[in-house]
Amino acid sequence: MKINISSDHAGVELKAAITKHLITNYEVNDLGPSSTDSVDYPDYAHKLIEDMQTNNVPISILICGSANGVSMVANKYKDIRAAICWNKDIADLARKHNNANVLSLPARFITESQAFEIVDTFLHTEFEGGRHLRRVNKINCD
Repeated sequence: MKINISSDHAGVELKAAITKHLITNYEVNDLGPSSTDSVDYPDYAHKLIEDMQTNNVPISILICGSANGVSMVANKYKDIRAAICWNKDIADLARKHNNANVLSLPARFITESQAFEIVDTFLHTEFEGGRHLRRVNKINCD
């Protein structure tokens, strides 16, 4: 499976660690940045979501200091459900109940090992559907 990953400057180091963690089992498309020089998080969130939609990438990961900024940008797009996850239980519910397709990680508030646990949970959890599908179908605005 192909996964897009991107960050702002606050998430570059965590992005590199996650990419290394995933590279043996997934095709990881790193959309930048590659240095910790200051960048504008919307530029990288837009780039990731646009690539995700153009190339039918089912799951993506965005990282910034708090995860708020990148999530705000991502959730502007139709059919994108970005979830801020700071532990594996939140990641599990984001997938099971909300059919989240973008994992947003707060680089300044989680450790590398926590990030791996969150990412692995997010990637291995399936949407339950059922009563949750009705709710998820009410998310998009026209």
